Amino acid sequence: MIEPIDTLEKCLARLPGLGRRSAARAALALVREPARLMEPLIEALEAARGSVRCCSRCGSFTTSDRDPCDMCTDATRDGRVICVVEEPADVVQIESSGAFRGRYHALGGKLAPSRRMGPEKLRFAELADRVVREGVEEVLLALSTDMEGDATAGYAAEILKGTGVRVTRLAFGLPADSGIAYSDPLTLRRAINNRILQ
Repeated sequence: MIEPIDTLEKCLARLPGLGRRSAARAALALVREPARLMEPLIEALEAARGSVRCCSRCGSFTTSDRDPCDMCTDATRDGRVICVVEEPADVVQIESSGAFRGRYHALGGKLAPSRRMGPEKLRFAELADRVVREGVEEVLLALSTDMEGDATAGYAAEILKGTGVRVTRLAFGLPADSGIAYSDPLTLRRAINNRILQ
């Protein structure tokens, strides 16, 4: 294989959902039609790199000219409820359900001692600060149902003790050992509408 194509294939294979074979097909398509496929992709990547960032308040995706993000500044959203997610991509998934109209807080991952992901690397302190500063009444933990997600939810509930906030967690609908990113909008809607106390 020609080195630049091989390098392109390896880079594409690092993306979620693209295996080695799919990455190889994508790399060959890009070099086969550079004007139609590669140039627009390069432009889109450059634009995203230059303008997309995480919101300083909630940690979700926004652009550099909109910080805090639109969801944090939208007066029609219920500021009394914060939905805590692992990653900014989870916000997109929950929004697609149409069932949640509060605000969000992305932790930036979940507790995973084996990967050296402790509480100090996640946005727990910012969450506790927001709960007090913004007068939040409920924190909905929309975290994965695997062991690390459960540990993260337990830690979040512990640090929020004494703040007077009601801590809930998504109810039925999410299968064990799965994440928000793999759930369909209907499942998420049911889980949000039937959340339970943590």
